[in-house]
Amino acid sequence: MDVIELTRQLGAAIQESEEYKAFKVAQEASENDAEVADKMAKIEEIRAAYQTAAMEAEPDEKFLAKLDKDFQDVYASLMVSDTMAAYEEAREALDGKMNYIMQILYLCVNGEDPATCEPQEDHECGGDCCSCGGDCH
Repeated sequence: MDVIELTRQLGAAIQESEEYKAFKVAQEASENDAEVADKMAKIEEIRAAYQTAAMEAEPDEKFLAKLDKDFQDVYASLMVSDTMAAYEEAREALDGKMNYIMQILYLCVNGEDPATCEPQEDHECGGDCCSCGGDCH
């Protein structure tokens, strides 16, 4: 069995995990929530207006500040909705599982025993080692 085939099996196993299933349920709920959709559309509208205003030869700093505040207000109201809170919780759980898996792979690539290597539990790793302080090993 080659590495690519094993990776596909790992992907299938991840899709069977509780974290992935909970994420997909929360994702579908957020996609079907009219309030979330309205706020997401408003966020995109503000973002587009900000980008357009910022590209002007002499951007109106007061207008940009107002757009920034509007963005922050809509974003904050979006993130406190029950649907988005559930989505964020599920996404964080899945991200945690994926980070744990990536840490194990990283340890293995660096010569650790695949059967016994264990990532540090308190180490929060984003998977990008270029800014890492070396806490993984």
